[in-house]
Amino acid sequence: MGSCGKNGGCPSDYIAVAISLLCFILLLIKATLPFLVHKVPRPKGSGFWIPVIQVFASLNLLLSIVMSINFLKFKKKHWWQSCYLWAVWVEGPLGFGLLLSCRIVQAFQLYYIFVKRRLPPIRSYVFLPTIVLPWIAGAACFPVNPPSSVLVSVLHKKKPLNERCHLGTRWIIPVVLLHTTYVAALVGFTVAIRHIEFRFHELKDLWRGILVSTSSVGLWVTAYILNEIHDDIEWLQVTSRFLLLIMASILVLAFFSMSSSQPLLSKMSLRKREATEFETMGRALGIPDSGLLLQREPAPDIDPNEPLDKLLLNKGFRQSFMAFADSCLAGESVHFYDEVHELAKIPVDDPVRRIYMARHIMRSATMEVNISHRNRQEILTTPDLAHPDLFNNALNELLQLMKMKNLAKDYWSSMFFKKLRDDGTGSNGHELEVVTGWNYSPRLSCVHGEDDPFHEEHPSKSSAHDTNTQDVGQQ
Repeated sequence: MGSCGKNGGCPSDYIAVAISLLCFILLLIKATLPFLVHKVPRPKGSGFWIPVIQVFASLNLLLSIVMSINFLKFKKKHWWQSCYLWAVWVEGPLGFGLLLSCRIVQAFQLYYIFVKRRLPPIRSYVFLPTIVLPWIAGAACFPVNPPSSVLVSVLHKKKPLNERCHLGTRWIIPVVLLHTTYVAALVGFTVAIRHIEFRFHELKDLWRGILVSTSSVGLWVTAYILNEIHDDIEWLQVTSRFLLLIMASILVLAFFSMSSSQPLLSKMSLRKREATEFETMGRALGIPDSGLLLQREPAPDIDPNEPLDKLLLNKGFRQSFMAFADSCLAGESVHFYDEVHELAKIPVDDPVRRIYMARHIMRSATMEVNISHRNRQEILTTPDLAHPDLFNNALNELLQLMKMKNLAKDYWSSMFFKKLRDDGTGSNGHELEVVTGWNYSPRLSCVHGEDDPFHEEHPSKSSAHDTNTQDVGQQ
């Protein structure tokens, strides 16, 4: 091996770098391909930026290991090539620490939403930087200035990293404690939600991340001890850094999961022809008679003189009216009604499925409903996301809004009603048919796993006023 054990550039080093590059490419495919295949709109809030941060942290972790442990043989002439920068800052607060913190945030959200049955008390964009602070504080204790810096010369005798970019003995214990503390926090939240019967493998993905992260920390500690004891054995250095990079590559793949941010999408097949099996959240949750398939039921003819809320109970009318409202760019209220109607089919003693559906209604990315500030805050501050009357006030308000817009009056003279009448949707029969001819497409669920589904700040004590027709889906 010559001097490659110390200076890098061994064949095994290049193999490890190639494998890590392949793993990162697979991670990018895993993160983006489902959106490209299913044409899902980009999610809002933490449902989008937490997975993006995970990808960013994964890249930092892999790059930091390559740059700090001499995988590639090159002369370090510039300050940005310093092992202090890569081993301390990039690998810590911007790499492994950030990656663990993202999963802790997701586990924290799942705990509050499914165990406490309410929205988390702190927004994720506040919670994530807060739990990354210990990593930043720890990294601040390490000198990371350019080699020419006077400060580094003064602190040279106390620097925590040796010439091989290895931690000194007195630093290894606090660093290992920091890593294990965050793994333990992730274990704590995971244990707290282990009794929940998740439908999209959220718990399984968390346990997988815990197993791989624990193995990574264990391998890193073992490699450190062996290298410090047998620092003159080159093959040991080459083998240990090869295993470290391979383990980190496995970690970034195993840690990334869409089940918390995009649960329905994580369950869909990437093959388009199989995507229709779980095209809507209602069908994925097993809600009876949910989705595009309509069951012909014995029903009276549609009477325009009936109240709108009674007419909407007929699924054939509801989907025809929904298609008409979509054509008028006013379909969000009918979509909302349709999904609340689906939610009502889930038994009250099945809180997990009710919470999934409630989150979907509150967080759908493709539609926005206009409700008053009071009704929105009533939903945001609910002590029980599975409550059967959670959306009642908002639904009544939207029904009044639909009547004020004269949607029903315009519908009776539209081609949509004529087609409904000609097709005889209300006639007798029990076979299933696929709705065709209407420009109707159900909302693909984008359950983001965010703490605040409405992208709104939680109400303060002074926010008692009403603001009519506020956008539910916007900041």
